[in-house]
Amino acid sequence: MRSAWLAVFAYVVAAVVLLASFASAALATTGGAPTPSGSAPPPPSQGGTPDPAPSSGTLRLLSAKTSPRKSFYYGVRSPRLSYEIASDRPTNDLRIDVIGPAGETVVSFYRNDVAPETLDSVTWDGTSADRPARNGRYSFRIAPQSGDPVAQQTLQRSIQEAQRRASSSASPSGAFSLDFALYGYAFPILGTHDFGDAGGRFGASRAGHTHEGQDVMAGCGTPLIAARGGRVQYSGYHSAAGNYLVIDGKGTGYDMAYMHLLEPSPLQEGMTVRTGEPVGVVGQTGDATACHLHFEMWAAPGWYEGGSPIDPLPYLERWDRYS
Repeated sequence: MRSAWLAVFAYVVAAVVLLASFASAALATTGGAPTPSGSAPPPPSQGGTPDPAPSSGTLRLLSAKTSPRKSFYYGVRSPRLSYEIASDRPTNDLRIDVIGPAGETVVSFYRNDVAPETLDSVTWDGTSADRPARNGRYSFRIAPQSGDPVAQQTLQRSIQEAQRRASSSASPSGAFSLDFALYGYAFPILGTHDFGDAGGRFGASRAGHTHEGQDVMAGCGTPLIAARGGRVQYSGYHSAAGNYLVIDGKGTGYDMAYMHLLEPSPLQEGMTVRTGEPVGVVGQTGDATACHLHFEMWAAPGWYEGGSPIDPLPYLERWDRYS
């Protein structure tokens, strides 16, 4: 009996260590640190208002760093630009634009009375007109509010020169960067995986019903992250689904279910989870014959709330290409 209890204790300890180590790996991959359950990351910068009589000196950009270089909407970390200017005036009125994939201005931040050689920053929450911005490559653009063409040209020349120096550097790892990518969803598995055969597809025949999700094959213990953050709608165990949870995707009409987890998810009902944040690890609990993630997407009004499951494979394939 003693040896049996010791074996159980060792298994539990190993599982806890496994979950902790994979959570660290997940956060390193998606950028950032975990957010306390039910709370949000630091708020985005306020857009501000233009100075009624904007002015600035002769401007040069001394430094600029955007982090992370790949962001996810409602993610662990939002796109953030930290920058420093040089100027022959003590205060400068600046405008920082987020430029979208088609060259359009998505949002603008007005920074008044910015001092030279002082680090300043702006954080964008990934929204455009109060809606999630579309997938694509973005960049920050810094300009004087005054619209003075001479001041703008001087600033742009300093940016181009800094970009040339960064690109020719032996380690141009984002020390000077204005560009970044933003995506609405992250692929939920951090590790080697495949989409299996026809038996794991949505709609495949099962005893008494059809398959309502997509099976993604991966080794037991592979980290899982939230494809889209939101509110945890359910976290528990089912004889067929094993350990699983359901997340109501923020800003979407979808609920997303993750099934057959190796251990119960540390997330509980009502908690807030961010896109890219760890939710558990791949397992084969419940009615599963191999290690895999059974992933479901339910259309509005949601999971067992009158909604219907839809085929998640096209979405998973799309997220897999850029994650």
